[in-house]
Amino acid sequence: MTILAARGLTKQFGGVHAVDGVSVEVAPGTVHAIIGPNGAGKTTLLNLLTGVYRPSAGEVSFDGQEVTGLLPHALAARGMARTFQNLQVFFNMSALENVMVGRYLHERCGWAAAALRLPRIAREERAAREEAAELMRFVGLGDYVSRRPEAMPYGALKRLEVARALAGRPRLVLLDEPAAGLNPTEALALDDLIRRILGRGITVVLVEHNMRLVMAVSDRILVLDYGKPLADGTPAEIRNDARVIAAYLGVEA
Repeated sequence: MTILAARGLTKQFGGVHAVDGVSVEVAPGTVHAIIGPNGAGKTTLLNLLTGVYRPSAGEVSFDGQEVTGLLPHALAARGMARTFQNLQVFFNMSALENVMVGRYLHERCGWAAAALRLPRIAREERAAREEAAELMRFVGLGDYVSRRPEAMPYGALKRLEVARALAGRPRLVLLDEPAAGLNPTEALALDDLIRRILGRGITVVLVEHNMRLVMAVSDRILVLDYGKPLADGTPAEIRNDARVIAAYLGVEA
């Protein structure tokens, strides 16, 4: 049983095959990591899976339904959310409002009710604020509920994006290098956060360079090299794969 599957995914940019014939199956309730050297096609693959890019070839299915070519908002409505390698924070909003943005698909009041400021609008906004605050506490940002993003450290902003993704109430969340730019203590704390996300019944796809984190939390790992799949297996299998060691992990790892 799979919640997310890709078959023969390929993405060409001119004559460059950024992703070349990649297939992967993600089981529900697991962490499936995607690793590889810089330029291996990891973020491009994530963009194909989440509808940012349309594949040149191949197909994607989510929860048993083919979704190839669906736009990100349509996939979000089906229960898929993601974060980005580079921060995508709205600095003209409060931290709490950033998280509330992720809940927009679940708002039940239209523009007419909002324009008239009907009582249910106030109830909806209060519920949205309460849910956003709970999610901020869940990701470890309880001290920042009343802050502006510009007053938050980088590590906290990375967690803010995770909270916003969770506000969409997804069944699958794809995290693009959540440990990038974090100090060792912050990166170590991600281990606990990812496990607690799993505890909410949410499947995780993780793109990450921090091998300590990847090996600690992953159930399976897909290794890319020059856009092609190099290996797919358990952490123990990947750690001992001679091809992966030569291409990416190195002898010391």
